[in-house]
Amino acid sequence: MSRYTFTSESVSEGHPDKVSDFIADSILDAHLAGDAKSRVACEVMVKSGQVILAGEISSKQDVDYDKEVRGAIREIGYTDPAEAFNADGVKITQHLTVQSGDIAMGVDTGGAGDQGIMFGYAAAETAELMPLPITLAHALGRRLAAARKSGERAWLRPDVKTQVSVEYEENTPIGVKTVLVSTMHAADVTQDEIRDYIASCICPEVLGQWFNPDVEVLVNPTGQFIEGGPSADAGVTGRKIIVDTYGGAGRHGGGAFSGKDPSKVDRSGAYFTRYVARQVVKQGIAKRAEVQVSYAIGRAEPTSVLVNTFGTGDGKAAEALVRTFDFRPRAIIEQLDLLKPIYRETTNYGHFGKNGLSWEQ
Repeated sequence: MSRYTFTSESVSEGHPDKVSDFIADSILDAHLAGDAKSRVACEVMVKSGQVILAGEISSKQDVDYDKEVRGAIREIGYTDPAEAFNADGVKITQHLTVQSGDIAMGVDTGGAGDQGIMFGYAAAETAELMPLPITLAHALGRRLAAARKSGERAWLRPDVKTQVSVEYEENTPIGVKTVLVSTMHAADVTQDEIRDYIASCICPEVLGQWFNPDVEVLVNPTGQFIEGGPSADAGVTGRKIIVDTYGGAGRHGGGAFSGKDPSKVDRSGAYFTRYVARQVVKQGIAKRAEVQVSYAIGRAEPTSVLVNTFGTGDGKAAEALVRTFDFRPRAIIEQLDLLKPIYRETTNYGHFGKNGLSWEQ
């Protein structure tokens, strides 16, 4: 296809699935802060006034889960006692056990914490080396969250979904066609006011050069979005894996990130393949690069490593560069410095394309 439209979506920190992800990463960071060798696989479900914690955790660091859960919910912004889901009112149920010894004996020797495949992707179409649709979708959500927290618009509420459709020609973005924003809001604001704010203020500011009067802007297409967040919908960790990565522009191995310590290659392997793909593009070897790695549980050496440049550069040079990197889990953890409590910073608006993360250097 020489000309086509590609669409990606993002969700805010107030989306029920992201609430679950943020709680899980908050618990992970709390363990790593006191024990860098903690093994954490924390799953979270939220609905109405309930928070359910499940999974396997082996750590020398005692963590007050009640404090971490309520603190995470409060930081997101669910504090209204009139809502079923609020920081002080939720009931927290725990179903946490220690990590299986069968897994531990493989990880302790430097092996992968599970089998699986991971993909990393980079593209020269933005400064962040990320696809443009997901970059703009994240930026819209992040800007609305900032407006809510600053009080710029008192009617904004935490649950937001954004979507951006970008037109490409010869695999190069040439314009934005459609922007969709669904934002939770107070009951006493009109849809006209919401639409005017988003279409006239937020979109031109965030899209910058990509905005023009021909861009179609859709806002709360159902007519209103008063009931939202976990009070209205269930949320579970790991359900926004495309939002977390490349918006569908790059392939995905299927493993989620949040709540997992870096011995889990679902997370560390995906971060490292992103890091390696970035190097291919940064060095000018190709305009687009995708790196795949696969692992067997308990084994350190990957079962395969593959790089694809989509015909945008020197495939042999890209393969030669990729082969210089050490894909063993322990080496990845050391190179990217992954044993620090950094994971709350990754949860929202994508795990890639953000400053301050070691795999984005």
